[in-house]
Amino acid sequence: MRIVDISVCIENGIASDPVFARPKVAYHGHDETIGRMRNFFPDLRPSDLPDGKAWAMESVELTTHNGTHLDAPYHFHPTMNHSLVDGGERAITVDEIPLDWCFRPGVKLDFRHLEDGYVATVDDVARELDRIGYTLKPYDIVVVNTRAGERYGAPDYVETGCGMGKEATLHLLKAGVRITGTDAWSWDAPLSLTAKRVAQTGKMELIWEGHKAGRDIGYCHMEKLHGLEALPSHGFRIACFPVKIRGASAGWTRAVAIFDE
Repeated sequence: MRIVDISVCIENGIASDPVFARPKVAYHGHDETIGRMRNFFPDLRPSDLPDGKAWAMESVELTTHNGTHLDAPYHFHPTMNHSLVDGGERAITVDEIPLDWCFRPGVKLDFRHLEDGYVATVDDVARELDRIGYTLKPYDIVVVNTRAGERYGAPDYVETGCGMGKEATLHLLKAGVRITGTDAWSWDAPLSLTAKRVAQTGKMELIWEGHKAGRDIGYCHMEKLHGLEALPSHGFRIACFPVKIRGASAGWTRAVAIFDE
C-alpha cells in the first residue's frame, strides 16, 4: 500500500486564505512550558527534568475552513435535498457526515487548462470523463485539479483556478457522488472574479452557485487539497475523515490518496 498526502499544512506567513481569515500558530518550546507543568507538580524545577526540558505545544487560532478541510452541507445552506424530499430537510453538520462517504474510490478531473475564474459546465465534466475513460459510480470521491494547485501559498492563490458551476456539481451528485474536492481556495470560482461577472450581468444567482447545489442534493466538498498533479485519473482510494466538531459547518482533514500495490 502506498499513501500520498493530498493536504496542506496549517502554517503562518503564507497566502493560504484572504488576509482576514489566515490561521495563526504560536509555538511554545520545551524551555517555555515549565510553568504549565507546575500546574500539576508545583515544586517542579527545570533540573528535575531530563536536560531541563518541559513539553512542546502550540496555540492555534483557526476557522474550520482553514487548511485542507471538508465542508458539510450545513455550510452551504440550512436545508438540503430539496430535489429529493418535498420541502427539503435539515442540512447535516460535519459531525453527522456518514463516515462511509469518506473512504471511497477517487477520480481526478484535470481542469488545469481552464482559465482563472472560469465556471466548469456539465459538458466540461463529460468531456473529461470521456477523455480518461471513466464512468462515475455512486459514492466516488471526485477531485478537481485546477491551476490553483501549483499556486498554493503564492500571493495570487485565492484568486487562481476555475470553479465548478451549479449544473456541473449537480451532474456529479445525480451520479451518486457525495464528496468532491478541489485544490483551489473554493469549490466555486474565485469570489473576486465572480463579483465581476455579477456586476457585468446583474445575475445574483451566480454567487456561490456550486456550493448552493447542496440545497438541491446534500453533499460535501474538500477545499485546499494539494499535489493532485501527482495522481492518476483513477485507480486509487481517497480517505478524508473530518475532525468531529459538534454542529460545525466544516472540519479539518488529513486527506490522502491510497494505492494498493
